[in-house]
Amino acid sequence: MLPESAYTRSGASLAGKPLTGLVDARKTLALFDEGATVVLQGLQRYWPPLTRLVAELELELGHPCQANAYLTPPGSQGFAVHADSHDVFVFQTAGFKQWEVHGSDGAEEVLLEPGLSMYLPTGTPHAARAQQTVSLHVTVGINQLTWRGLVRRSVEPLLAAVADEHLPAGYLDDPGQLREGLADRLEQLAADVRRLDTGAAVETEVRRFLTTRPARLAGGLTDVLGLREELTDGTRLRRRPGHPCVLLDRGDRVEVLLGDRSLTVPRPGPAGAGGGARAHRAHPGRPRRPPRCRQPAGAVPEAGPRGTARDGALTR
Repeated sequence: MLPESAYTRSGASLAGKPLTGLVDARKTLALFDEGATVVLQGLQRYWPPLTRLVAELELELGHPCQANAYLTPPGSQGFAVHADSHDVFVFQTAGFKQWEVHGSDGAEEVLLEPGLSMYLPTGTPHAARAQQTVSLHVTVGINQLTWRGLVRRSVEPLLAAVADEHLPAGYLDDPGQLREGLADRLEQLAADVRRLDTGAAVETEVRRFLTTRPARLAGGLTDVLGLREELTDGTRLRRRPGHPCVLLDRGDRVEVLLGDRSLTVPRPGPAGAGGGARAHRAHPGRPRRPPRCRQPAGAVPEAGPRGTARDGALTR
């Protein structure tokens, strides 16, 4: 990786405040001409087709996803052989790239051309080199949630309930002072773990994922301006593509998980009763997702930050 200073400029300001990490186009083009690969990180934040792909993929897999792109000049290689800590799908979009993929039987050569894709499981050593022309490929990384993480989040409240008292003075000379106290606390913790409501823990995990996704609000300004005058109790609303709409039963109320937030609303009555629509029934721990809806009318491409070092990097 090249240092950030090699392809950014300093001295810029906005409203009197200094700006850092701004890409210097001339430096970037010179480095590219010398063989550097341009890495465009987090493309799902500002390229609508990848925004939709990543959003739908996250809902299908239940794991956070991210899309990057790698622009490599002819005959160059961006990285030495390395392995990623997450699953990767590679999509070749322009030019050709020769991949060196290491498996249990040794290294294998794979040539990707536009339209071809490849799956690299977590920990697969690999490297890639552009051929006679410039190469562009997109990767979709799957940042897996793990059993260890779920267990940790499930028992954290139990650990937090253990009194945060000081260890007794003198335990270095008499470790026996710790044994009994530690045994008592571990026994209590084990009993609490056995009583843990796994159904509630799973519902919490589902709710956490479905309320912490990035907000994807293409057409949001149009909606705000339009709904200010047109929204009534009888207005029919549609789910944005890529956003979940999961209903959880809360007795006389319904909690709606919308991806980046949740809403709790009164339970609608049967269709025709007071103008309410029938709700999708769901039980705690057993969320349901209605069928996909079409793009809202008046939607516009989602905009996002451009031209900062945080959104891209250069490698040789």
